[in-house]
Formats: sequence, C-alpha cells, structure tokens
Amino acid sequence: MPTYIAFLRAVNVGGRFVKMADLREALVQAGFGDVQTHIQSGNVFVRSARRTSGPVAVEISRVLTAHCGFDVPAIVRTPAEVRSVLRAVDAVEPLLEGESKRYVAFADAEVPLEAAALLDSWDQPDERVRVLGSEVLAEMTIGFHRTTLTNTRLERLTGRTTTWRDLSVVRAIDEKWGA
Repeated sequence: MPTYIAFLRAVNVGGRFVKMADLREALVQAGFGDVQTHIQSGNVFVRSARRTSGPVAVEISRVLTAHCGFDVPAIVRTPAEVRSVLRAVDAVEPLLEGESKRYVAFADAEVPLEAAALLDSWDQPDERVRVLGSEVLAEMTIGFHRTTLTNTRLERLTGRTTTWRDLSVVRAIDEKWGA
C-alpha cells in the first residue's frame, strides 16, 4: 500500500488541541493503515489504498475535522516528495548572513507565479524567502514567532492553504519515514 506524510495545519495551537493517540485512532477507524505521528504539531504517516496525495489529503481532513470539531486541513506528500523538498532546500545557498534558521511552508498546491515573484523578493529585516514549487523556504535570524510572514499572510499572498515546519522537524520526519 502507498505511504503518505500529512502535515496538519493549526493542530495543537490557538486552543485547537487534539491528543495524537486520539488522532491516530480516528484515522485507523477510517481505514488508514500503519498510522504514526511525530511530535505534537500534526505530522502524520499513513498507508492508504488511494494512489495519489490529493484524495488522501481530502479524506484525512474530512475524518479529523469530524473527529476534532474544528477544521483540520491536511497537506499531504509522499516520502519521496518530502525527500525531494529537502534536496531543493539544501540546494539554496544561505539567504542571510550570520546565524539563521530555516523553515518550510508546505502548500496544498503550486504557489502561483505572481505570488512566487513577490515572495522571492521578500526583503524584511532578518527574513528572506524562496519559493520552491509547492513549498516556501523561509530563512530567519529572528525567532519564528516574530516573523512578518505569518501563515495567515502567506495564505493571503498565495491563495493556498499552508502550514509551516521547522526544517529540523522535516529532516527528522524524512529520517523516520523517508523514501
């Protein structure tokens, strides 16, 4: 059965809490196999008879929205796609001088060209951005909680549903569930 990695948006933040054990059980009851989670921020591994990411994302979102009682968007990638994102990120030279930290926003579809051009020219103090297809790489010398490129702003600029992950979390997911 094909394997998928779901990045859930806005789980266990802002009063939208769900226990990972309950989340896993809801997905198992819905027919997903080998359901695993990584940390509390909504990173989920599943097996599904579905052959493409789109229907998997729709079903995970439907199941978890019903289970949690609030909207739970799911952005789904195959393990090979996650590995490809990491290769693309690693190919991007440092965007800032000095010590910085990188984050990846996963989007539910390719970022439109106009939005990509705007984001690629992002020039806020201590923040730079590069669009990599359906992902957005952000590099910061400030704490993520202080960024001007919030998820709400990113979604407004791109017209896409997005969810951020610290690059170290994406690497850990790749190591744990990678292709």
